[in-house]
Amino acid sequence: MILAPAGAPQWGGGAIIAALLIFAFWWLPIPPWVFWLLTSVTSVLWLALALFFRDPPRRVPCGLDRDDLLSPADGRISAIEHLDHHDAIGGPTVVIRIFLSVLDVHINRMPCDAQVVDSTYVPGKFLDARSAESARVNEYKIIRLTRTDGLQLAVRQVSGAIARRIVSPVQSGQAFSRGQRFGLIKFGSTTELILPADPNLQVHVAVGNRVTGGRTLLASMAWSLSATGK
Repeated sequence: MILAPAGAPQWGGGAIIAALLIFAFWWLPIPPWVFWLLTSVTSVLWLALALFFRDPPRRVPCGLDRDDLLSPADGRISAIEHLDHHDAIGGPTVVIRIFLSVLDVHINRMPCDAQVVDSTYVPGKFLDARSAESARVNEYKIIRLTRTDGLQLAVRQVSGAIARRIVSPVQSGQAFSRGQRFGLIKFGSTTELILPADPNLQVHVAVGNRVTGGRTLLASMAWSLSATGK
């Protein structure tokens, strides 16, 4: 099992604590069955913590078109919203929201070949990520991107009641490939793919669908620099 380096303070620190506890159990004057019980419980608790930070290898599906946009996260589609305006795009948008439970992989991946325009961190609350209000008021980080054909889009990482640490060390001008890791949100959380509302946009998922980061096709959108009026 491969573990995300960004989670090392948690799974690494947990491993040290677990080892110290097992060492302490060894020296306690307790029956062998109690020792093995305590050791087993401690090991299972550490394994459960480590699973939050698992980073399974992913291969981008073959046969994708340049217009295809993959899911930036594992989880379930919790909402597909059509907004009159979104600051990340500067106009009408479609927001595809993905809820990540504590059982999902928490690695975030790029939906397409793109370059980072900028990223903005906004402090906020830590409401349960399953609530609609959490998407509006919780702490988040938004990463604006430019696809290789000029399409402007964004990915937003939103924290939850348990997730209180957004990790995405991206820099302006940094280039990513489709499916490449760009960060994670520790424990349950929400990730959004934000796209301009356009007749060329086709959404391939519905609310309630399960998706896999770097594997599931969320949407397709043909675009050209001429579409921007430039």
